[in-house]
Amino acid sequence: MSNFSGFLRVRSLKSNFRYYSIILRSLALTAMVIALARPQSALSWQNATTEGIDIIIATDISGSMLSEDLKPNRLEAGKNIAIDFIKDRPDDRIGLVVFSGESFTQCPLTIDHDVLVNLFQDINNGMIEDGTAIGMGLATAVNRLKDSEAKSKVVILLTDGSNTTGSIPPITAAEIAKKMNVRVYTVGVGTKGYAPYPVQTPFGIQRQQVPVTIDEATLSNIAKTTGGKYFRATDNAKLKAIYQQIDRLEKAKIAVTQYHKKTERFLPFALFAFFILLLEFVFKNTLFKGALT
Repeated sequence: MSNFSGFLRVRSLKSNFRYYSIILRSLALTAMVIALARPQSALSWQNATTEGIDIIIATDISGSMLSEDLKPNRLEAGKNIAIDFIKDRPDDRIGLVVFSGESFTQCPLTIDHDVLVNLFQDINNGMIEDGTAIGMGLATAVNRLKDSEAKSKVVILLTDGSNTTGSIPPITAAEIAKKMNVRVYTVGVGTKGYAPYPVQTPFGIQRQQVPVTIDEATLSNIAKTTGGKYFRATDNAKLKAIYQQIDRLEKAKIAVTQYHKKTERFLPFALFAFFILLLEFVFKNTLFKGALT
């Protein structure tokens, strides 16, 4: 009688294990199918604290920036080298201001450097009235930093001339920057003496030698007033070296919110499937081992 009851107990264990095994394997299979489908969340925001500073690049796009002492010209050289600078500082919030006869914000401070680079590539001479409103360009850049909570706030001001228009004198804009703890690095772009400038004639585009008229005294004064530094870029290599020097600026912690269009969600399902299969393996080789022999 005892042998018969033991036999029934073994059959019951076998039957129960087969039942639970089917359930566990079904759960594992379902989880693996979901994991292989790579579920993703459509929208997500992620707060993070990162090392960096807030930087506004204020660049001159006046007609004289088409001079060809930098290659292919001052404007394009400045764009290309600034884009490399942006790509080398992924943790910084960077924005873009352009100025000529007046100024405007091409891109506000952003951590999305792909958008910033695309907007940088889109700038060209003729977007706004010609002239050189250095004071307006600097004032607009400083205004973009007024709400910044970063410990380090920087403007990189690049121009090839002297202030010829605008309602705000450059030194006044520099004083405003100083009060707002914005450090300004000024860059004078252009060779010394004369530079080739393309001029449309009845015989096509001709190069004429035009004088380089960078107001170094004013640019130096702006930098000194705000605790920055003045640089002179007479060719592409020197302009690149200037950006590399600015790249070594001090860093400060700033909070950023990163926007992700897609976030992978497959990992929890893959881990669940692994856990279920492991659980079945453990049961098979421990609790139900004697029942299956």
